[in-house]
Amino acid sequence: MKKAEIGIIGGSGFYNMEGLEDVEEVAIKTPFGEPSAPILLGSLDGRRLAFLARHGKGHKYLPTEVPFRANIYAMKVLGVERIISVSAVGSLKEEIKPLDMVLPDYFFDLTKKREATFFGNGIAAHVSFSHPICPVMQDAIYRAAEEESISVRRGGTYVCIEGPQFSTKAESEFYRKMGFDVIGMTNATEAKLAREAEICYVTLAMVTDYDCWHEEEEEVSVELVVENLNRNIESAKKVIRRALKLIPEDRKGCQCATALKNAIITAKEVIPEETREKLRPIIGRYL
Repeated sequence: MKKAEIGIIGGSGFYNMEGLEDVEEVAIKTPFGEPSAPILLGSLDGRRLAFLARHGKGHKYLPTEVPFRANIYAMKVLGVERIISVSAVGSLKEEIKPLDMVLPDYFFDLTKKREATFFGNGIAAHVSFSHPICPVMQDAIYRAAEEESISVRRGGTYVCIEGPQFSTKAESEFYRKMGFDVIGMTNATEAKLAREAEICYVTLAMVTDYDCWHEEEEEVSVELVVENLNRNIESAKKVIRRALKLIPEDRKGCQCATALKNAIITAKEVIPEETREKLRPIIGRYL
């Protein structure tokens, strides 16, 4: 089985990546279950990619049901060092308009029901997460969007809610008063796991609506989200394809690549062998 260097996780509406050559579909079993869907491996403009539909074939997983740990673990096993995560979001600010793209810097995690770490079961680790987005990846995506003349905003905070319901108006107004920029249901969990796996991570957020706070705009609905997503997907694919030419081939000096270097605090001799073996793709080089 061939490996990949860059992973693409497609969110709502983004279920494939045209242009992939030498495509191979792989089903990977992990200690955390199966990924959302078989992963497509292929080449695009000279770069090896792994594409995964976050919500599964036919969009069968709610945000809380997405097997995040299996998804990121599978990417790690396939050799992925960088992930571009595409997701639909609602805007919490007037100046961030539907059909815009946003590259958030930070997450505010309000989820309650998710496993957001690989660790536990006899091994403790605490990775730095003050800056969850890889600046090198963010820069490449931003430059690619500008070169494609696509409206893109760099920076801001993505508040991640549990869902699957959209916000109440009271909640939406609260998030606005807190200064958050966009709202979604998936990426904070992914970003935490990617950091533990020492994978560079960037969110390409596609704005579909104004959530429900905007008095003059249509309230968020599945129909509105899907309509605007379909308009944005092709732009996202153009941005990603151009970004592949701008992403460096090596990760020299990237702190994402060494996130676990001083993070594991459990003494090596007390780590259970079963846990050690389960996490070998992630922690192997440190043990």
